[in-house]
Amino acid sequence: MLAEDGYYYMYQTDASYGNAHDGHGHFHCRRSKNLVDWEYLGSTMDAAPSWVLTKVNEIRDTQDLDPITEPSYGYWAPCARKVRDGLYRMYYCIVLDNYIGNGKPTTTTFDGSWTERAFIGLCETSDPASNQWVDKGFVTCSSSDKGPDGWTRTSVNDWNAYFYYNAIDPTYIIAPTGKHYLIHGSWHSGFAVLELDAESGKPVNTLGNPWSDSVSELTSRYGLRVGTRQNGNRWQASEAPEVIYKDGWYYLFMAYDALAVPYNTRVVRSQNIEGPYTDIKGSSFTEGQGDSYPIVTHPYKFSKGYGWVGISHCCVFEGKTAGEWFFSSQGRFPENAGGNAAANAIMMGQIRRIVWCPASKSEPDNLWPIALPERYGAVPNTTAIKSSDLVGKWEHINLSYNYGVQDEAKTLNIKEDGTLSGAISGNWSYDAATKRLTLGSYVVCVERELDWEATPRTVTIVYAGTDKSLNATLWGKKVE
Repeated sequence: MLAEDGYYYMYQTDASYGNAHDGHGHFHCRRSKNLVDWEYLGSTMDAAPSWVLTKVNEIRDTQDLDPITEPSYGYWAPCARKVRDGLYRMYYCIVLDNYIGNGKPTTTTFDGSWTERAFIGLCETSDPASNQWVDKGFVTCSSSDKGPDGWTRTSVNDWNAYFYYNAIDPTYIIAPTGKHYLIHGSWHSGFAVLELDAESGKPVNTLGNPWSDSVSELTSRYGLRVGTRQNGNRWQASEAPEVIYKDGWYYLFMAYDALAVPYNTRVVRSQNIEGPYTDIKGSSFTEGQGDSYPIVTHPYKFSKGYGWVGISHCCVFEGKTAGEWFFSSQGRFPENAGGNAAANAIMMGQIRRIVWCPASKSEPDNLWPIALPERYGAVPNTTAIKSSDLVGKWEHINLSYNYGVQDEAKTLNIKEDGTLSGAISGNWSYDAATKRLTLGSYVVCVERELDWEATPRTVTIVYAGTDKSLNATLWGKKVE
């Protein structure tokens, strides 16, 4: 988030290679003035707030279950936002890695139950530079449409989850109407939207017991379902909703698939925070009509370097310059990159710029957000990009959905005579005013960025774009 002091503040899930973060607090913070150089400020929370164990045991008592006495916690996916000058909020997730059935920490011994629910809490600060946050307690938790006692599981291969909503991965937005909303959810039945009280940051409605025998009754209290990857699937491999508002549209980004390698990002949109949300083809994400497009990021590789995988679970934010948007996420090296057996185990923070590109040549004003292929390097854009700058050899990636596989670059030649050869054939043209490059039947957006794979690193030109008929995204980098 961008704060009053001119710094961007970044907060993270507790995850580190070899659990090196253990004993050093939770929800660690960094800040930067330029999104390139980062200063570590430490953790924002020393230990799990006492309300978490109290709340789960209150719920368990209502279920006629013994209390948990040995909690095992996970600290996940904080979302921080500036509410107004002098007030910042962070919504955070604390999960309990305890079996519902016996209340003991999860072990390799399956006990015939699902693990306990997750909780979303809230803390506030007036000064993020102090890194001192005041906890405000419970916001919501995982909830079930299977009643208070439907938590048994036949085997570890039973994916018919007890919880309808999994209360993790919050995103928080203040709508142009002035209303406040939280959207959250992961893997189970989809994403929920909760309206929040502007002053307290808590739900406007009374949640009540986190279960029901009816989906409609449950969702009337715990949030309307705004979307799902696969309708009717309780284990659907999508998570991490992130919502922004721009030019009359709510854009909802989400992560697909396993996070180590296959992780990729999609985006849908709606003119109403509660939906319906549709993708670039018009397919309904709210109704779960299959995979959504466009692809915003996906595992990829240029000809040099190892490339990147696991690029998702994003935060999308506007920069200091109005209209300049950024995409922040984890990124990982491929498995065994450089012979390092741990290469894929390390999550690294990455930031990319977002470009807003047409859905097709015939719809120049129907814009969708796509991340640039190279990470942000604070390259000055003081010189306009001219047609002559584009002539040369490029590496082109057809960024399409290949589960767990890096999409690799092919050569594209943009010729002085207005023709193309290699990965795309046909003619090309360029509109310098909009920075839109037409490659055959497709339109992409160009920007200057660092060539991170070059030795030494150098400034180059990159592009990104999509097409509503393509089910893919086009990425490119000029190399000669």
